[in-house]
Amino acid sequence: MNWRIVVAGCGQMSQKWVEYALQRQNVEIVGLVDVNPEASLHLAETYHLKCGLYSDLREAIRRGGANIVMDVSTPAARRNVAGTALEAGCHVFSEKPMAATMREAVELMNLSKLMKKTYAIMQNRRYDTNLRGVLQLLQTGVIGQMGMINADFFLGPRFGGFREQMASPLILDMAIHTFDQARLLTGATPKTVTCQEWNPKGSWYNGNANAVATFEMDDGVRFCYRGSWCTQGFPTSWESSWRLMGSQGTLLWDGAEHIEAEYMDVHKGSIQRRSGAAHPTVNEGHWGCLDEMFDALETGREPETDCSDNIYSMAMVFAAIQSSRTGQSVDIARLLREEGVR
Repeated sequence: MNWRIVVAGCGQMSQKWVEYALQRQNVEIVGLVDVNPEASLHLAETYHLKCGLYSDLREAIRRGGANIVMDVSTPAARRNVAGTALEAGCHVFSEKPMAATMREAVELMNLSKLMKKTYAIMQNRRYDTNLRGVLQLLQTGVIGQMGMINADFFLGPRFGGFREQMASPLILDMAIHTFDQARLLTGATPKTVTCQEWNPKGSWYNGNANAVATFEMDDGVRFCYRGSWCTQGFPTSWESSWRLMGSQGTLLWDGAEHIEAEYMDVHKGSIQRRSGAAHPTVNEGHWGCLDEMFDALETGREPETDCSDNIYSMAMVFAAIQSSRTGQSVDIARLLREEGVR
């Protein structure tokens, strides 16, 4: 199958997507779309692309005969861009978050089902080789039954642009990664959340750059998140710093290469240590996730980050924001039902 791709959104992040597409033999980029003509022109010139440059996505799809749209637009534009692409009969591979609101996320999920097209989300942190190493060590049962996991995320990037104008930049634009990682590591579905957000002194964001949240998962596991996107000093990894506690031991992961478990060896009657290691993949990060998206499409299955799965990570995000704004715990299962997800 040959894939004809339109890239919608030609900012800096789109470069990773274009670089990946160019190395696949069965892929052709047939159009670039951006409301800023200079952005699409710059992207085309940077990668020597001989394709149409458009401001209108429908026209780009029609003229290019596209069957995939790579949506690298801003979160606020996601509903319009992904929706237009799905309605035009294209599969959509999209940057996170899935949408700017829970309702829009559900609408896009339902539209993908109606059109029988794949809508897959870029959860590149799932394809970190060290995270896969953590998962592999957990699956040996070394710490027993999971009881609680903690993730700390403390960084201070200065992006500029739309992120610094968002009401909840940390939760909506970044914590989605950590929440999604927690779902992968626990294998559980979120049940309730209590969250607080605030914007500390010294922050360069207009919205809330700090948050703490506690999730109850459907198997009784508690997931505790602490984060800041305006930290000055002692940063964590982009993958967060993790402590996973089970009935027989504890696993620590620094978000980089240090993976280690301490557990009670019932035969020796003492605490023992076991180290973990990265689980190599052909590609990781963005490329690893895109490998999965294309492989799923070409083999006729749902990708790991299909919208029907990612909707639960999105529910964690929007329930956390709702909890922060109302000062009350939010029932995530109820939120999903109210939005029409069963």
